[in-house]
Amino acid sequence: MRRWLILTLASTAIVFAQKKPFDFAAMMELKRMSDPQISPDGRWVTFTVQTVDVAGNRKPSQIWMAPLAGGAPRQLTHDGEANQRARWSPDSKRIAYISDRGGSSQIWLMDIDGGDARQATNLSTEAGGVLFSPDGKNLLFTSDVYPECGADEVCNKKNLDAEKNSKVKARIYTELLYRHWTAWQGKRRSHLLVVGATGGAPRDLTPGARDVPPFSLGGSDDYDISPDGQEVCYSMNADAVPAISTNSDVYAVSIAGGQPRKITNTPGADTNPRYSPDGKYIAWRAQFRAGYESDRWRLLVLERSTGNVTNLTDNLDRWVNSFTWAPDSTGLFFTIDDRGRQAIQLIPVAGGAARMVASGDNELDDMQLTRDGKTMVYTQQSGVSPAEIYRAASAGGAPVALTHLNDQTLNTCQLTPLEEFWVDGAEGARVQSFVVKPYGFQADRKYPVLMLIHGGPQGFWGHSWTYRWNAQVFAAAGYVVVMPNPRGSTGYGQKFIDEINGDWGGRAFDDIMAVADHIVTDMPYADASRMTAAGGSYGGYMIDWILGHTQRFKALITHAGVYDLESEFGATEELWFPLWEFGGTPWDKPETTAKWSPNKYVTDFHTPTLVVCGELDFRVPYNQSLELFTALQMQKVPSKLLVFPDEGHWVLKPQNSMLWYKTFIDWMDSWVKK
Repeated sequence: MRRWLILTLASTAIVFAQKKPFDFAAMMELKRMSDPQISPDGRWVTFTVQTVDVAGNRKPSQIWMAPLAGGAPRQLTHDGEANQRARWSPDSKRIAYISDRGGSSQIWLMDIDGGDARQATNLSTEAGGVLFSPDGKNLLFTSDVYPECGADEVCNKKNLDAEKNSKVKARIYTELLYRHWTAWQGKRRSHLLVVGATGGAPRDLTPGARDVPPFSLGGSDDYDISPDGQEVCYSMNADAVPAISTNSDVYAVSIAGGQPRKITNTPGADTNPRYSPDGKYIAWRAQFRAGYESDRWRLLVLERSTGNVTNLTDNLDRWVNSFTWAPDSTGLFFTIDDRGRQAIQLIPVAGGAARMVASGDNELDDMQLTRDGKTMVYTQQSGVSPAEIYRAASAGGAPVALTHLNDQTLNTCQLTPLEEFWVDGAEGARVQSFVVKPYGFQADRKYPVLMLIHGGPQGFWGHSWTYRWNAQVFAAAGYVVVMPNPRGSTGYGQKFIDEINGDWGGRAFDDIMAVADHIVTDMPYADASRMTAAGGSYGGYMIDWILGHTQRFKALITHAGVYDLESEFGATEELWFPLWEFGGTPWDKPETTAKWSPNKYVTDFHTPTLVVCGELDFRVPYNQSLELFTALQMQKVPSKLLVFPDEGHWVLKPQNSMLWYKTFIDWMDSWVKK
């Protein structure tokens, strides 16, 4: 028996040793799944799969389908680069989806086996975001049209051709917001259009100069169709200056068109409206504080017959992130972030206590339920696994994976489970951090440390997957990866979030330094003399702040970091963000701006720093990174600048991403692995 045990342990060690490090190449092999949709008859689940072709520098997406009862998934679409947003017809016989297979983004319809595909729209302004009406008669979708044209195709095409053929490419603006994310504001606006499922001319349901859905807080699913197919509700920001306002509201309009009516009145954002299956209610997510994009997201319900509104989650000190109706309209399933996890809960439509439905060391989302309400489908991801599609009983129970598209890659690589620890941060607040140990970890060895600072600042690290700052890839390079959730992080209560407002370099910095102290005193395998730190966006700001306030790190990496608060205010686009965070403009609050601006501490910069940015970043314009690099060079601090001309706030193109990871790891190695 003892000999058998020794042999078993030895063979297990050999198998473990044979596993490869999870490096960038392995990450690029993974299939990226999203958007599960159950057929109305409860037999099938469609979903989108994006793959990565590094050599071709492309990320094609196709629509797949799996049997809900279990079985091998199959690919339905094969033509085109972008096939997504599959939506079922009410009779489960046809699937509407968005595809560029014909050369532009349009609505297509296909049979459930992928056959008999036909193009349903052919608009010069293209189409997106398709929904089938519950009565099967109409298709609701978005299109970027000229406001003076609406759904008039002749008018839109004439304007498009005029812009394309004009030799003058200058832009003229007389109001804010004139650019956003990675694009300058043009003359077109996103509108909701409707067209018959069997063809016909589209109708514009949201005429005017405002974007529907709004470009900011709610996301792409900011509209819905009533169960009887007669009404459409949507979110829109109608404030005069959208650059300083988060005040989107929910409106309703007849599917035949006409005058919309406003059905919400909170001063903050109202987004993601959803009709109940019985048509009696509309639910949506809401924030109550004007101008604060990180206010607590609540779940509200309007009873359509009486106009009564109920705040279902008033007593829940967590954000409601996504939700869906129970098929019998008696409750709503919703997700919340809590201490690095995202779980699914169920709450009665009449109010009351919420019940946990599914949870774990993971992130659950995209819930869908069969019409009988017995079965739930959702996506599940974690720190060691990208999203896969799962099925479970809606009353709770063991989940069953419907997809295994990444098993081969994951089973051949070593991925390290996240561990966590807590420390006392500023003012005695409890601060949670996650740790990923390096490839081939041995407890008696010491390893260099990489501390990752998340963005937001109202974000978090946890049991979720990412392709842009993947801790497993950094661990595969030989680093102990520490991911703190300091003041401002979500999932720890709204007070914890709010305490970063107007205090960017204060309590959050102290929290991070408390985590660094823990690494020094309580992690014997971490080499405190070889600590590095990196972050993007607000995380980049914190790296810039660290530059002027401590020299405990051997090397730093700042990506799209805010460096000069005054100049950043004048060049960024969503002005409600700095207005809230710092209590006003730099000329209204010069002391606050100066106090928390990293550029005021240039003479204390000494740590070798890699600076990364994208020229198309309008959120944190790349001049911030250029100014920082100039200061580092003038101070004779070892530094390197990496600029991506074709990227925005994030690095998304495959070959750019490959260069980003290589430059990132090489920079750390050059300072702690000499």
